[in-house]
Amino acid sequence: MPDPTSLAIFVAAAFVLAVTPGPGLFYVAARSLAGGRAEGVASSLGTGLGGMVHVLAGGLGISALVLASAELFTALKLMGAAYLVWIGYRTLRAARQCAPTQVPAGVAPPSGPGRAFREGVLVEALNPKTAAFFLAFVPQFVDPAAGRVALQFVILGAVSVALNTLADLAVAVAASRLRSGAASRPSLIRRLREASGAAMIALGLGLALARRPAA
Repeated sequence: MPDPTSLAIFVAAAFVLAVTPGPGLFYVAARSLAGGRAEGVASSLGTGLGGMVHVLAGGLGISALVLASAELFTALKLMGAAYLVWIGYRTLRAARQCAPTQVPAGVAPPSGPGRAFREGVLVEALNPKTAAFFLAFVPQFVDPAAGRVALQFVILGAVSVALNTLADLAVAVAASRLRSGAASRPSLIRRLREASGAAMIALGLGLALARRPAA
């Protein structure tokens, strides 16, 4: 493992990156606004597990192979983009099919925590930009002289994922409180759901336009 000073710098840098607004935080916020705290928390945990998929793939060298291949990178990003757009479209359609009077206070999440968790895993696991991030960030703090480079990569990556997940959970709680505050205004909840669906579609389109990192 890196020396204590390098490890402290890594944790500090990973924390700053975790709380910096990005696609992951916006995705969790959108899910929380659309389905409430339970769905937001489940999405956060799901994206955390999806992040660990990239960490393990990076430790095994799989991510490097994906990023080195234009075809594999494009296929993965298009699958991830299509999935995000589908989730957004489904959220938008469900909001528009539900009349304002059908959204009473305390309504159950439209998708449910189980589905939100599974979708969170897939959304993150199918995002090649996450793989690129770990391959660019984590190796800077790996100490080859200490040996077990792959294990160091996985441990440091897991720390980064944990910090990201904590930030996502904080966003989920904050966004769900905003939604709860609008519970007495069903039409506002409907608009929040529509905005959340549109945001997820926008994230999917943004992923589809992402370019493969230069070697």
